[in-house]
Amino acid sequence: MQRSAPRLTRILACAAVPVMLVVAGCSSDSGSGSDADKGSGSSSSAASQDQQGGQKPATVAPAKYAKLPSPCKSVSTKTIEKLVPAAKNKAGTSGKSSDITSRGSCSWNGLDDNGVKGSQYRWFDVSFLRYDSETSLGVSGQKRAENNYAKEIAKAQAAEGAKNVRTSPAKSVGEAATAIRYELKKTGEDFSYATIVARTDNVVITLTYNGTGYAGAKSPDAADLLESAMAAAKEAVASVGVANK
Repeated sequence: MQRSAPRLTRILACAAVPVMLVVAGCSSDSGSGSDADKGSGSSSSAASQDQQGGQKPATVAPAKYAKLPSPCKSVSTKTIEKLVPAAKNKAGTSGKSSDITSRGSCSWNGLDDNGVKGSQYRWFDVSFLRYDSETSLGVSGQKRAENNYAKEIAKAQAAEGAKNVRTSPAKSVGEAATAIRYELKKTGEDFSYATIVARTDNVVITLTYNGTGYAGAKSPDAADLLESAMAAAKEAVASVGVANK
């Protein structure tokens, strides 16, 4: 019995060696990584690189202007009195809007009756369109405004029945501005039109000023209409900044 005990101990020790080797082998595999583990690690590394590289979606800056001014107060009373001397409603008539933070408009019109010297009719309106940044599309509010600025210009140039359409830059009005002039016959009279389309960051402003003479009165000078419209446009652009202070 005393001889068999040492022998049994040696047998158990030898039997344990392969088990330890297997365990050691598994431990070694775990450290070096299996093919599957290596593939997973490579994917994670690639994903990390994609996130750090140029494939990550570009961040879009928030729109600069979050609010619009009250359209009927965007141009001073003094300017309105000059543009439309006999305005029916000196406070202006607001256009309907389902979202006043994104769009708004106001208009003034009136007939200045000078008796036997005839009458002068004037119409003036101003509208605002504000664009938010589209994060999901990666498009900033400014870029959206730039695109729609071009569309507003094209719309004015394509006014139905317009004749002698002339387009020119409107200097010192917002970040970009264009003047469109043309003639249009309606109510049996020749109307002169001056439209200014301007952009300040993510807001597009469009002003239209037109008029005619009735009962023998001369039609307004196109250059004078344009000059007045330009002055009003500068006020309207400035009102956007004031509204967002």
